[in-house]
Amino acid sequence: MNMWLVALTVMLPTLITIIDTSVVNVSLEHIRGSLSATYDESTFAITAYLVSNAIIIPMAAWFSRLIGRKNFLVWSIVVFTVSSFLCGSAWSLQSLVVFRVIQGIGGGGLVPISQSILLESFPREKHGMAMAIFGMGTMLGPILGPVLGGWITDTWSWRWIFYINIPVGVLSVFMSMVVIQDPPYMKRQKMKIDYWGLSFLSVGLGTLQFVLDKGEREDWFESNLIIVFAVIAAVALVLLFINEIYSERPIVDLRLFKDRTFTSGCIVMFFVFLNLFGSIVLLPVFLQTLMGYTAYDAGLVLGPGGIATLLFMPIAGKLVNKMNPKGLLFAGIALCALSTYQMSLFDMQTDFWTFVWPRVIQGVGMGLTFIPLTTMTLSHIPKEEMTEASSIYNLIRNIGGSVGIAFTTTMLARRAQFHQSRLVEHLTPFDRTYLIYHNKTAAFLGAQGLPPGDADGLIYRQLIGQATGLAFNDAFLTICFLMLCVLPLVFLMQKVESKGGPPSMSIEA
Repeated sequence: MNMWLVALTVMLPTLITIIDTSVVNVSLEHIRGSLSATYDESTFAITAYLVSNAIIIPMAAWFSRLIGRKNFLVWSIVVFTVSSFLCGSAWSLQSLVVFRVIQGIGGGGLVPISQSILLESFPREKHGMAMAIFGMGTMLGPILGPVLGGWITDTWSWRWIFYINIPVGVLSVFMSMVVIQDPPYMKRQKMKIDYWGLSFLSVGLGTLQFVLDKGEREDWFESNLIIVFAVIAAVALVLLFINEIYSERPIVDLRLFKDRTFTSGCIVMFFVFLNLFGSIVLLPVFLQTLMGYTAYDAGLVLGPGGIATLLFMPIAGKLVNKMNPKGLLFAGIALCALSTYQMSLFDMQTDFWTFVWPRVIQGVGMGLTFIPLTTMTLSHIPKEEMTEASSIYNLIRNIGGSVGIAFTTTMLARRAQFHQSRLVEHLTPFDRTYLIYHNKTAAFLGAQGLPPGDADGLIYRQLIGQATGLAFNDAFLTICFLMLCVLPLVFLMQKVESKGGPPSMSIEA
């Protein structure tokens, strides 16, 4: 079977799964109004999907051994497709949340399974191109999600953001049944079920994802709910670690972390996605709250960066086997760090194109980072352990994104308070600069026929804007520094030499 047909087969369901992580975000107002829910209640439609998705990702390899990888792939697509129909037909917020949980269960295994099938289906010397295909799909999803969700919601109804998955899901099931075949080591096996590991993993990752998603809104550890969930997450994950070390057939194979290259690659991927998600959350907020950009204008700033990523991934896929991938990876990480440093220099006099170019640089950096990082991290893993390694790798990638969002939004709020308190110290009659500016503002208001007494309020509003702008600068600079900190790990990773023959295929010729 043609390897490009395999790529199309596994990337179709993967793309719609990744799109569904962000497609709901722009439709929350419509969902809230239609189902008579508050804004906070409606956000559970997002949290429910993320939590169940996070739980299933590391279980993908275990389920593949339990029921066979092809069976698990088809089962996941069927569950995702049926639950998409149920989500679109939801009659209340509670029913939507339940169906989103099921949808996350169906979609969680598709990303690691697709990645492992791609790596096994392509000869080792073409792993870079295989990962370019996979990377383009994973990067295209977050770009298409909000745009597609907004267009469908405005044109038809929010329900169609789920119904649109059904024809793609049906086609994916048919193609998977025909195209994909399991190699001997991925067929169904009789195995003892690790019930303790299953329980600890579900509870630990579920509560961790809830804490990361809701922590900032609940003011973190000022909330008893967050404290309880954080303690449960910590205890469950420690017990999971202990259980998996001694389990005969663990849910998550932690022995993979004995591999220096795999461990280094996972850590780098964590911070790469922390940088990416942290910056793409901060930037539109900066543009809309401080600069007065519309959502569409903010999208125009973000869009070129996504296009740059899509353009440079195939280039990186071709270069990764023609030069030392460490050089590509080092350059990609450095460009990502440079872009967030440039973002830390933004102020309220920055023009449109000065906002755009750092995003373009970041897009180029992500394109040059993703392919060599994934290829070096996974290509040397034995084919029998590829699904386990891909599951862990994708789990860490997702957690990195979640931590990036939680970290940057929290830092933004805290640093804004810090800068506000420092700047307020200068709003005093004893500060000469303040007095001069106050008198000029009062005179200007008086000349316009407005009460001069409003000068203090106007100055304070400007102070809030300045404090918030400085907080954005701090947040961007911090994630830039974190990105630079992982550069030494690049030199710990080992280059995988291409071999003449292809690895065992996950398809039948």
